[in-house]
Amino acid sequence: MNRGLWDRETVALMLLAAYMPIALFWLVYGGTGALARLGIAVLILAVWNIAFMLARAQPPSFAALIMALAVAMLAPEDLGVFHLLLGISFGAVMGELVFGGWGRNVVNPATVALSFLGFGFPGFAWPGFDDPVIWAAIPAAVIGIATGVMPVAVLASAFAVGCAVVVTGVPLPENVLQIAGLVLVLIVADPVTSAATTLGRWLNGLLYAGLVLLFALQWGGAAPVQIAVAAALLASLATPLFDEMAVSLWIAQRRSRHGRN
Repeated sequence: MNRGLWDRETVALMLLAAYMPIALFWLVYGGTGALARLGIAVLILAVWNIAFMLARAQPPSFAALIMALAVAMLAPEDLGVFHLLLGISFGAVMGELVFGGWGRNVVNPATVALSFLGFGFPGFAWPGFDDPVIWAAIPAAVIGIATGVMPVAVLASAFAVGCAVVVTGVPLPENVLQIAGLVLVLIVADPVTSAATTLGRWLNGLLYAGLVLLFALQWGGAAPVQIAVAAALLASLATPLFDEMAVSLWIAQRRSRHGRN
């Protein structure tokens, strides 16, 4: 991830710029509680990044701020500092830092942290969001696409499924599609952990949206954020398979056309 000015940290800063509309609206509507939660997440991640820098000469990344924002927004409500410390530490270390940092990780560390918190502390309610926070995902996606840091195919394929659901009138729980769109932009469209090939990206978005639809219809009592996070985790685990399928298909087509490897 290094080409001229476009190194790893440039991509991370562009993503942060894209997420600014979401962050600003969330902080405005969340008030001091949201700011405090974000500050705790940033502090925990800063400590872990410094620890890995000292222990393994692994440079820290601005991407830690992206994880902090996603976890602070989407984590179950009313969690204490200790709960957040456990969840964020598990997600950051096991989901990113042990692989060499952002850019080398297989799954989004925020997804790992949120899944840990959801399964580890099921008694806490998942958050809801005011409409302006949800709608802020649209300008965030536009900025991400315009700067080239968000995969268009992932966003487009998931959006197409959402439109099909609306047109066909599938009865879904309230706000599921809106929250799924927010998680799509915040987590699923991560340029590192989403698929790398064009075909893989289309399949990545389709699987995420399909899992959201499946969980919304069959997972009784699940909150919209819980549904979207679970779908994001499972979809990210399938992305290497999608890329392998795309590469294998390309090789097969090349052999068929040229008659050689």
